[in-house]
Amino acid sequence: MCVAGGTGQVGREVVRLALDAGLDVIVLSRRPPSGTSPVHHDGARYFRADVTTSAGLAEALQGADVVIDCLEGQFGKARKNFADGGARLLAAAAGAGVRKAVLLSIINCDRSNAAFYVSKADKERVYALSALETVVVRATQFHSLVTAVFQAGAKVRLIPVFKGARFQTISPSDVASELLAEALGEPSAERHRTRTIGGPDIRTMRELAGIWRKATGHAGRIVEVPLPGEMGKYLRNGLNLVPSQRTGTDTFESWLAKREDSL
Repeated sequence: MCVAGGTGQVGREVVRLALDAGLDVIVLSRRPPSGTSPVHHDGARYFRADVTTSAGLAEALQGADVVIDCLEGQFGKARKNFADGGARLLAAAAGAGVRKAVLLSIINCDRSNAAFYVSKADKERVYALSALETVVVRATQFHSLVTAVFQAGAKVRLIPVFKGARFQTISPSDVASELLAEALGEPSAERHRTRTIGGPDIRTMRELAGIWRKATGHAGRIVEVPLPGEMGKYLRNGLNLVPSQRTGTDTFESWLAKREDSL
């Protein structure tokens, strides 16, 4: 198994779970971590490869049966080349004899004009045209997203919450578990599938802020602020929610309890 982007917050969880399951794991990264890095997993084999140029892809994918794509491209050149990078990864995978590719994506990314979400939707379309069997796993937002907003505001003793926003946040480990399950699943008669997964609870951002403030001991005041633009529209329309798919089991509270750096 090859994990592209296996040093990111979801990718490294995929690597950990795959190793725990006794699988042979190859990690594809532009900057492979040192053996002492916290994102390095003993037992995995790390290859330097770059989907923007195809350098190293053939070597990294040699012998792999399935590839899980956890790559990110949030800003600048990485975002601009995100879909093309997916095409290069898939082409190299096909050339190496890989039978299946699993892509991590975002819930309803094709219904937002926010640049990062557009790049995700573009990459999904690349996967739908692949010669390989593909599975796109769309996830709701991670617990770490709202935590980052709260942490940024708490520096000035304010905890911002977006007006009218609700979230169904999910942990990276729950997402990784679903990605791995899809990768190990039996071949499907449907060549290209998409499924959506969500966290166990739907809460207002104000509720999440209160939970975070209590867990961390921060004394900041919770302040409601408007979120303009495409992301504000996306959240107000509830496009980040999937009430029928409460796939995750790791709640916001339990995730916080396990993360010292959230305190």
